[in-house]
Parts: sequence; structure tokens; C-alpha cells
Amino acid sequence: MLKRLFDLAVALPAAAAAAPVVAALAVAVKLDSKGPAFFVQTRVGKNRKPLRLLKLRSMVTDASGPAVTAKNDARITRVGRFLRATKLDELPQLLNVITGDMSLVGPRPEAPRYVEQYRPEWLPLLDVRPGITDLASIAFRHEEALLGKAHDQERAYVEAVLPAKLPVALEGMNRSGLLFDALVIAKTLKEVVRPGTRHPAVTRASEAIDRLNGGHGSGH
Repeated sequence: MLKRLFDLAVALPAAAAAAPVVAALAVAVKLDSKGPAFFVQTRVGKNRKPLRLLKLRSMVTDASGPAVTAKNDARITRVGRFLRATKLDELPQLLNVITGDMSLVGPRPEAPRYVEQYRPEWLPLLDVRPGITDLASIAFRHEEALLGKAHDQERAYVEAVLPAKLPVALEGMNRSGLLFDALVIAKTLKEVVRPGTRHPAVTRASEAIDRLNGGHGSGH
């Protein structure tokens, strides 16, 4: 209950303050490429219930391909690159928090195809409300650049990134509390302005991707 009250106390004024920014960005998205300004993506929420995740659209309309995105992905629009680099595409998720589908701080909701790959020790992440940010989101803020060096991005995400990232998400979930959530939010804002040092989990994921690339050979 306290976590829910904290979410509303922060999300309601934040959504009101962000509304003019979101409106301006929505116009920029529309002017930059054809299609809607907003994008709704199905993710897995608390207790495995489907979650309609709201975002400002950062890709071309009806983009097909991998569910993961690399930094050099041709599907990303010009405005979309800015939105993704600054994480401003996720501002509409404040509405997901207000409606109770998400929390401000919690494990990021995954696409169903990746939840199917979860190991038993990762399943507790599905017992709580997913969040806009968490320890893993901060650590893997530059995940798209990490995947950009992978020959097979889908395989790299499942076999290298998830095994490194989800234990960090579990750590954050187990430490959850009002003070901890406030610190995570503050650290998230700081990371947008000035990124910190590389998390050891990112190094492990990077090394795993290098091994996968070696297994594919050098012809890609």
C-alpha cells in the first residue's frame, strides 16, 4: 500500500509536469515519420497478466524484425534515436503507473517471447508490478550499444544479456522499499545526465556476446 501511495504521489505531479513535453515530442514524432505518435506494446505484467506498455513511437510504423533493438537498428527514426538515447520515449509510462499496471521502480516488463525463456530463479520477477526503472535498467542503460556488436541479437539477448541483467533486477526487487525506490529514481535521473561507471554485469554480458560472436565465425 505504501509503495502504491508513493507511486501516485510522484507519478501524478510528474505526469502533469511532463504533459507539455510529451505533447511537443508527439508532434515531433508525427512530423518526422508517418504513423501514430504513440506506440502500445504487449509485455508481461504482474502475475503474468498482459500489460499494454505505452511509449512514444521511436521506430517506423509496422516495423518488423527482432523484439530487441540495437543502437544501429535501421528501424529507428531520427527523432526516435533522440528519444531512446534520453529515455524520453518512456514518459507515457507514467500513465501505466497511475492506472496501477506498473510501479515507478520495479523490474522492467519483458516481451512474452523472452519470458518463455526465463529460468526458475527468475520467475519471482513476475510476482511484482513491473517498473519504469530499476537497478538493472540503470546498469544496462546502454543495452542497445551492447547488442549492436552482436552478430545474432536475439540469441545475444537471451543467452548473454538476460542471464547478466535479471540477477541485478532480482537484487533490486529484494531491496525494494520507499527509501530504496527514491534512491533508484534519483540515480536514474543522474544517469541520464552523467552516466556512471560500468556495472560488472554489463562486462559479463559483453564478454558472453564476444564468445557468441566467435561461435558464429567472422563472416557476418
